[in-house]
Amino acid sequence: MLGLVANTKTQTQLKNGVRKSDFVFFISLKVLASLIIILLLSVLVFLMVESKEIFLRDGVSFLWHSEWNPVAEVYGALPFIYGTVVTSLVALVISIPVSVGCALFITEISPRWLKAPLSFLIEMLAAIPSVVYGLWGIFVLIPIVRMYVQPFLSSHFGFLPFFEGPQFGIGILSASIILSIMILPTITSMSREVFTSIPQLNREAALTLGASRWETIRMSVLKAGTPGIFGAVVLGLGRAMGETMAVTMVIGNRADITASLFSPGATMASVIANEYPEASTKMYLSALTAIGISLFLVSLIVNLLARTIVYRFEKKMRH
Repeated sequence: MLGLVANTKTQTQLKNGVRKSDFVFFISLKVLASLIIILLLSVLVFLMVESKEIFLRDGVSFLWHSEWNPVAEVYGALPFIYGTVVTSLVALVISIPVSVGCALFITEISPRWLKAPLSFLIEMLAAIPSVVYGLWGIFVLIPIVRMYVQPFLSSHFGFLPFFEGPQFGIGILSASIILSIMILPTITSMSREVFTSIPQLNREAALTLGASRWETIRMSVLKAGTPGIFGAVVLGLGRAMGETMAVTMVIGNRADITASLFSPGATMASVIANEYPEASTKMYLSALTAIGISLFLVSLIVNLLARTIVYRFEKKMRH
């Protein structure tokens, strides 16, 4: 009887001990998760405090003024917003077909022995530092663009305003090509995961009905994976909008709004990287910080949108 009571007491102590450890573990996870939220909010508060001078002086109109003249204390963020949007969109136009095509090849066409090496090589592109991309852009990409790409586009599509002007090599086009290479691993990896999650039964059903290989891929894979592809593209867009060093090294860094992709330009990230160290006045620093908070909010919204789309797609696939 005494042994039974002792055994029961020991089991109760072990149970209480497990419960206490579970409680401590739970609280630790909550603290760590809260730290991430606090860090994000602290960055946002810092940017808001440091940029208040320009918003108090110019208001929200700072975002759509096109003149940037630090000497005269005149600041407008529109050229940098324009450069960010244009380079990101052109990068998506270049990258989407290549990324989706690579993902389709890996999941649907590639032999088994080639899938792992090809996936590894694509993912390795994401591991290359941004400054290395910039150096490659200066010494390899820009000469190719200046000698071959721009003359070709000018001679065949020169009637369009996008391909007019002097052909220096540096400019929006070169920055867009660099960005397209940098976001290719992101879109490819996510698209591959989307295609892999599509049930094999869909493909077999299409083949049973007499569809060809391409028709099977188009109807059973591409169509079903469209929401996931869109989420991958939006996530790639967020990655492109926040890129700094590589773009800074090849875009030309001129605060200008022009339709030509051959012209130098600037992005929100590049102007901060270029001018923040030499900003000598409080209003100058405030204007650059205001561009930073604009980029921060845009990137945050884009990433939240991508996560929401991917979550809905995964939920739909589970049901």
